[in-house]
Formats: sequence, structure tokens, C-alpha cells
Amino acid sequence: MFDTPIDLEAARILISNDDGINAPGLKLLEKIAKSLCPDVWVVAPEQEQSGASHSLTLRQPLRIRRISRRRFAVDGTPTDCVLLAVRHILKDKRPTLVLSGVNAGGNFGEDVTYSGTVAAAMEATLFGIPAIAFSQYYERGTGLRWTVAEAFAAEVITRLTAAPWPRNTLINVNFPDVALDKVTGIYPVAQGKRQIGENLTERLDPRGVPYYWIGPMRRDLGGEPGTDVAAIITGAVTVTPVNLDLTNVPALAELKKLFP
Repeated sequence: MFDTPIDLEAARILISNDDGINAPGLKLLEKIAKSLCPDVWVVAPEQEQSGASHSLTLRQPLRIRRISRRRFAVDGTPTDCVLLAVRHILKDKRPTLVLSGVNAGGNFGEDVTYSGTVAAAMEATLFGIPAIAFSQYYERGTGLRWTVAEAFAAEVITRLTAAPWPRNTLINVNFPDVALDKVTGIYPVAQGKRQIGENLTERLDPRGVPYYWIGPMRRDLGGEPGTDVAAIITGAVTVTPVNLDLTNVPALAELKKLFP
């Protein structure tokens, strides 16, 4: 277990994301973190990296652009950003806590496996640093509003850092797309699975050659009770522990019978 509580006033917080250094959700999370901690650093991608998952740049050099004393942009993935922050930028004193987001769009259900926002928290967890990923869900075709994230993020951070959670586990938080007075609470829930809709569009370029868009056209329906998918629809702030040990323990036991 991580030693707790984390003294936020004495902590060093690193913030990253996958929407890029200029994303409004990043600025919001930076503002919230600074209200809790005086030592806040930002190391985020130079460009949007949505869907980058836990990818690492191996076949080209990475460049760091210093924006101000504690803000940096990296021309790489969220994973690259956290790695460079821990191993290079903050090597004198590593972060006590890593916050990722706030992502523009939900990251629940199967999104966890694709999300660069979650991947930044994942990389921190691999370094043994407690990490929380934040995402603001919104319905497609409606405007993105940050009011729930702004109202609840500080409380979530404070409560999570006051209690232990297991090593090799990151915390994935999603804020619902509702008015503040419609938020039903903060609920610990399991990762769910959504009913997947058609999210591949085929079109023709001016020369008549087909090309394809992979789009976010999933139907947020069918979530099992007690999961992030079901809870987010009811207006809940969802808090999900994500384990980095992907071993299927029951299957491993059966395999040992096959290979004694």
C-alpha cells in the first residue's frame, strides 16, 4: 500500500494529459492542484495525443520546450511526458502525486485501454507514484461544460490522498455531464463495458480513393449496475481502481494444470 496520508501542502504534484499543453482541462486541473499544493509542475504533450494509449516514442528523439519555470511541453506521448518528468525534469525530487487530465470526454469502460489520459497515470504508477486520471464526460452534439470537474476534483483528490490504495493501481475518475444540482454523488465502481456502436466511417478523397475515420460514435448504453458506465449516466462522479497486473489468476491456475 502507498504510505498515507499524502500531505498535499508538502507534496510535489506533476500534471500531464493527452489533450495537449494548451487544453482547457489541463489548465483547470493545474488551477485545482495549485489550490491544494504550492509545488505543482506541468509536463504535457505539445500536440493532442488522444487515443495514444500507453505508447512510448522509441524511433525518434524527443524535445522538451520550457514554457515557464514549472511548465513544459514535450513533442511526444503522455507516457513520454511522465517518463521525462520523473527521470529528467524532476530528477532532483520526484513527484509525490501525478494527476492526469482533465480529459475532454469520458474515459470509462473500454476507453481505459485506449486512453492517453489513463496512460499518463499508468506510467506514474509503474514508477511507484500514486496517480489519478480525470475525465469530463459529455454527450456528443452538446457543449462541453467543466462545472462538475471544477466543483468535485479537489474533493476527490483530497479524499483519495487521505487513504491508502494498493500499489500497481491507479485511480480513474470520470465526471458526469449534468448540472451541478443533478450530481448524485461520488461512487466507487468497477470498470464496465459499453454497447459498441458503429464507429468506422468510409469516405472517398478527391481522387476517388477510399479513406476511413475511426470516430467516437459509441452508444453509452447497457452498463451493468455497479460499473462506471452505468453510474456516469445517473449523474455520478465515478472512481475506479485500475490494476496494472493483467494476470487472469483463475486462468493461471488452470494453465498450471495443463503444464505441471
